[in-house]
Amino acid sequence: MEILVLGGTGLIGSHITKNLLQDGHIVTIATRGKRDDSFGDSVRRISLDRTSATSISDALADEVFDVVYDTQAYSSNEIKYLLDSVKCERYIEVSTLSVYYPDIKMLMKEEEFDPYTYPLKWCNRIDDNYIEIKRQAECAIFQAYANTPSVAVRIPFVLGLDDDTRRLHFYLSHIFEQKPMNIDNLDANLSFIRSCEAGKFLAWLADKDFCGPVNAGSVGNISLTEIIAYIENKTGIRAIVSEDGEKAPYNGCPSFSLVLNRIHRQTHNDGFIFSNLKDWIFNLIDELAGELNV
Repeated sequence: MEILVLGGTGLIGSHITKNLLQDGHIVTIATRGKRDDSFGDSVRRISLDRTSATSISDALADEVFDVVYDTQAYSSNEIKYLLDSVKCERYIEVSTLSVYYPDIKMLMKEEEFDPYTYPLKWCNRIDDNYIEIKRQAECAIFQAYANTPSVAVRIPFVLGLDDDTRRLHFYLSHIFEQKPMNIDNLDANLSFIRSCEAGKFLAWLADKDFCGPVNAGSVGNISLTEIIAYIENKTGIRAIVSEDGEKAPYNGCPSFSLVLNRIHRQTHNDGFIFSNLKDWIFNLIDELAGELNV
């Protein structure tokens, strides 16, 4: 299939691109052209500004794809700019667990935020908070562009060696360097997905007829207390947790988990099998520790 990946060199987009190429698809990546990649001549490249209607129209008005992946959709207007310009048989957006706020909790099902009936408003990414603009992006897909078969993949926090937010690095480096951390949710059970698995799942969706919102993430949860205890045992250094410390990345987040069985129900028991979180997160911590010479 002919496939376009917007943000094809980013944290998740690079893994989507890699998996699509391995599956034999013809891939075009659309980026600002500011990040190097390792794909060489195996991909076609388009340069555009994802926030500009003119830039998107100029770059994509004559383009036709079987599938478009969008890792950079942050508002309803950005959905409009894209889907008014490009022609595609299927559209897949990388969405977020944030659409469930403020009622984030354990065992959240897709039905708990309904983009088909939530009031749609046209907005840019600077017009409201992150939660609302991501909701509006989904609303635009499923209301204004209902004739385009689409998927909105809602993911939890993303981790990986290539995670340039360095949120997991924060805990490792602060413990190793004996810097105080202000952590207000030590016992909250959090959900994650590894960047490579997110890319693998999204690429897997390319030739499926599944549509609608879907949760995606590793199976299980882990608390920051467990993560810190593992780092302390590995390094032999005690963490310093203090109200006077630097605020930690996941502060304010309560315990939550995503119900993952919709993809299995809708693909006739031939669904994607997500990994168990605790089968990989400690190995990732070890790899990050190695990078930091811990």
